[in-house]
Parts: sequence; structure tokens; C-alpha cells
Amino acid sequence: MKTHSENLPVSVPAASAAGTLKTLARRHRHKLFFTFTLVIAENVTYLLYPVLAGVSINAMMAGELFNAMLYGLMVLFIWTLGATRRSVDTRTFARIYAGLAVSVVLAQRKKQLAASTVAARVTLSREFVDFFELHLPTLITSVASMAGAAVMLLLIEFWTGIACLAILGVLACFVTRFTRRNEALYGRLNNRLEKEIDVVTHAASHTLQRHYQVLARLRITLSDREAMGYLTIGVLAALLFSFTIVMMTRSPDLNAGHIYSVMTYMWMFVTSLDDGPQLLEKYSQLKDIGRRVATEAEK
Repeated sequence: MKTHSENLPVSVPAASAAGTLKTLARRHRHKLFFTFTLVIAENVTYLLYPVLAGVSINAMMAGELFNAMLYGLMVLFIWTLGATRRSVDTRTFARIYAGLAVSVVLAQRKKQLAASTVAARVTLSREFVDFFELHLPTLITSVASMAGAAVMLLLIEFWTGIACLAILGVLACFVTRFTRRNEALYGRLNNRLEKEIDVVTHAASHTLQRHYQVLARLRITLSDREAMGYLTIGVLAALLFSFTIVMMTRSPDLNAGHIYSVMTYMWMFVTSLDDGPQLLEKYSQLKDIGRRVATEAEK
């Protein structure tokens, strides 16, 4: 019987973010499949929520108590599904990290690296597990919400759906440049972090001060870039809402349920876009870590 902390199998020829992620995915495919099935199920319920809420609003206005009360059952189902997924998450990813950490330590020892560098890389390797536990579900949710909201808006408020697709097209033009700059910044940041234990142990006062000033400056630069991305999305969101409000105000046959559904799908779309800068930043970070951190599977 295999233990939960079993090392990664020999399979990937070279150290890279993609290679490590693929190895983890193959090794733990059954656990990950179950976990992400729950993630997808959660997203389906979120996508149906605005339409069902709109139906419930119209039912309340028509005095149809039974149909309106179905909304409460839907909310209970969504939260039950979410609680189950969160419970499974912790068990799955704690065990994955246990195996990954051992593989990283053994691989770095073969390179005869300093203990401080090995310790730093073991800590960095946690980012791969965090990717599956935190960022991949966020990515799935964001993509499902963006695409699903855009499709639903095309069906219920056509020109708003077209506007959503136009926003995606504009933002896609800047992704490559944004990511490359982030990769360069994370390369410099992780170079510093790998040397941190040696600096703390041996460096003089002025060297320590410079080390932490550089770390602070790099983190501030990354944060500023994320904030600028957030602001850009906010401007596009304001234009989208304004355009839709003008279009719906001119429509002769509106009802409360329709207005709620449209506004909620728009909000779903723009809040999913909000995750974009952070996800791109995480991608850049993983790419740099993948160049540094080999596992026993990659030897």
C-alpha cells in the first residue's frame, strides 16, 4: 500500500514549472480529479445562480410562494457543496506537499547545494502545491465565470455580451508583455530569497539593510503592477455597466428579474477579470521557481 508522502515517480526529464506540475498531476490524478470535480460543480451552480435568482424575484412579485422559496434551497445546496470541497482540499494538498518536499530535498542534495539554498527551495516548492490548491481552482472559476457570463449575456442582453467579448480581446493584447515583465521581477526576487539565510547569518549591517530594501522595492513594484491591472479592469467595468444601463433604460419591456440577472452576470464577469493580474503574477512566479526547483522525479 502506498503512503501519503510517497515521492514523485521518475518521469519528467528536465526541471520546469510545467514539468513539475504535470508530474504532480499524474501522480495524484485520482485525488485531483475528485477535488476539481467539486470545483467544477461549484462553478456550475454559481453560473446558474443569477437566472434562478431572477426567476425567484419574478415569482415573489407574482405572489408564487413555492417557486420563490426554491431560492433558499439553491443557496443551501451551493454552501453545502462549497463546504465539502474545502474539506477535501486540505486533506488532498497537505499529503501532496509531504511527498513533494521529500523529492525536492533529495534532488537538491545531489547538486551539493548549501543547506540554506535547499531550505529556500523546499519553501518555494510549496508554491506548486498552492497552485493546485488555491490558484487552479481560482483559474477554473475565473474562466468559467467569464466565459459563462459572456455566453449568458449574449443570450439575455446581446450587446452587453458583445461588449464583454470586446473587453476580453483588448486585455488579451497586453498579456504577453505583462507576463514577461513579471517573470523578470520574480527572477530577481527569488535570487534574493535563495540567499536570505546566508545574508541573515553572515552579512554586515549595511548589507542586511540593502538586502531588505531591495526585497521591499521588488515586492512594491509587483504590487503596483497588480494594482494598475486592477484599475484598468475597473475602468473597463465602469464602461460596461454604463453602456448596459443606457441600453436597458431604452428597452420597452423590462422586468425586475431580467435586470437582476443582467447586472449579476456583468458583476460575475468583471470580478472574474479582477483575478487576472494576480493569476498572471502567480504564473510568472511559478515559471521562475520551476527553473530553480528540481524534484527527484526530474533526475
